[in-house]
Parts: sequence; C-alpha cells; structure tokens
Amino acid sequence: MRAPDNKITVIAPARLHMGFIDLSGSLGRNFGSIGVALNEINTRITVSYAEQLTLSGIASDRALKSIKQLCAALNVSDQLQFEISCCIPEHVGLGSGTQMSIAVGLALSAYYGLGLNARDIAQLTLRGARSGIGIAIFEQGGLVVDGGRGEHTLTPPVISRMNVPDDWRFILVFDKRGQGLHGEAEIQAFKELPPFPHQEAARLCYLLMMQGLPALAENNISLFGDVITQLQHSVGEHFASAQGGVFTSDEVAVAMKFLQAQGAVAIGQTSWGPTGFCAVQGVELAEQLKQQVGQNFSHCENLSVLVASVRNSGGEVIVEQAVERT
Repeated sequence: MRAPDNKITVIAPARLHMGFIDLSGSLGRNFGSIGVALNEINTRITVSYAEQLTLSGIASDRALKSIKQLCAALNVSDQLQFEISCCIPEHVGLGSGTQMSIAVGLALSAYYGLGLNARDIAQLTLRGARSGIGIAIFEQGGLVVDGGRGEHTLTPPVISRMNVPDDWRFILVFDKRGQGLHGEAEIQAFKELPPFPHQEAARLCYLLMMQGLPALAENNISLFGDVITQLQHSVGEHFASAQGGVFTSDEVAVAMKFLQAQGAVAIGQTSWGPTGFCAVQGVELAEQLKQQVGQNFSHCENLSVLVASVRNSGGEVIVEQAVERT
C-alpha cells in the first residue's frame, strides 16, 4: 500500500503594480515598488496524483513550463494532474508569471511535504528580480511597499504592508489587442532607459512616505490617489520611450483621462500595461463609472472594464482530505 495522497489547491491573487519608487539606485538600492492584491482575478491550481503528467482546465505553455521547471528543480515526480480552473491573463500587468510560479511551486511543496514558502519558490524560479510585489501580496495581501534590491538581496523585502479600506474599489480598463513588454524585450528596455533623476526619486519617496501611506491609514482616498497619480506620471514618463507613451494603449489612456474627469483618483497603468487603473470610494460609484465607460467608449471594441476590490489577505494553500491508493 502506498501513502495516501492529498489533493492540493493553491489560489494566487493578481496584483496591481502601482509603480517603482527609486529607479536611480543612488543610495545603493534599486527599484522598490508599491502594489495591491486583487480579489476578483487569480490563478487557481489543483494538484492530485495521476499516472502521468496531465493538464486540464485552462492549460497554457507557461503553466507547463513552470511545472516542468519546478519538478526538476525540486527533484520530484511529475506523475500528477494539474487542474487550472482560472488563470490571471498573461502579460497585461497583473503579475501572471510570478503567481503561476508560486502557485505551482507551493502546490508541489504541499503535495510532497517539502515545507517551502513563496520566497523559496521565487528564488528557484528567478522571480522578484526587480519588483517584490507579487511575492509579498501572495504572502500578505493588502497594499505592499517593497524595499527594492540591494547588493545581497535575494528577494525584495517588505517595508510596509497595510490593509485597504473595504469600500475602496479599483476600476481596471483592459485593451485586449496588446500585451506589455515581457521577457527579453523587457530586459532590453530596462538596459536602454535613461538614468532616473536622483531628485525625482527622492521626491517620490517623500511623497509616498509622508503623504500616500498616511493618507491610506486615515482613509483619505483623494490624497492617496494624488500621490499614486504623481508617481505613475513620473515613472510613466520615464518609460515612455520604451512603451510608446505614459500609457502603452492610446485608447486606455483616453479612458483613464475620462475617468479622472469624473472624479476617479490614483490614475495609472499597472506594470508595462496595457491595463490601466484608477480608484474610487464606494461600490455604487465604481459601478456607475464602469457603465459610463462602457457607454462612452462603446466604439472601442477592444476595451473592457472591471471593478475590483482589494484582497487584504494573502494567497491560499488548501489541503483536501487524502484518499487511500493501493
């Protein structure tokens, strides 16, 4: 008789990457970033025994690559069934790659009793090379600020983690035609970017520390949103040469300008886009603005809109009751 096998389910939430804090690295640490975990979009993977490696549900080349990479790195058998019931869209700025790696890695760890955590998996798969937001939101959820990379950093450390008020909503605008920079193109873009001004990095750090985070603590969405908008515009201008403007998608840019005129705050683009985001207080207002975007941009067939809430808890690893096998 063989030992009973558990069925493992891992839920890894999507994230908004709301910008880098210090791209100058003048104090010896590069990047540093801010982001939030989302409730409505996630990757969900269930692992159970199989006679051979099997993928079902929303299978993808990325999932298969992560599975093979991690089974080899962890030196475990791939005689498993991976059911992917939902998956974060790839290359639209929601952290799909990091969350896929973490979900697969933690599922394997729980199945084989390896005792690994999200940072262990990130190191094995070379995640967190610049931003640590994806790792941190799996660990803790909420709004997270990471401290970037120093000389000996393995994965960027969390320097602030805060709950986001339950009635705050983020409005996401998608452009299904495009994908943000990723892979080798992303690496090359970072190499070709001009130096980021030290004084601007200092200003962004001061704004975040002394205005943005205190505003969040005091439930002041207007002040918090103003800081994020400033940070996003500054970093967006810096990346404009690589992505074709402050926003990757011109239509998303117009939609975000419209939402700002209606009172939305925290106007920006998550990561390399093309997804845009903004924030409002109240579910009713968020839904009203979503409808207005749908009506005013009905001619833009490639745009879609989603209202998302912040997930103030991390990802989940669920172990279901074992079944005896003989």
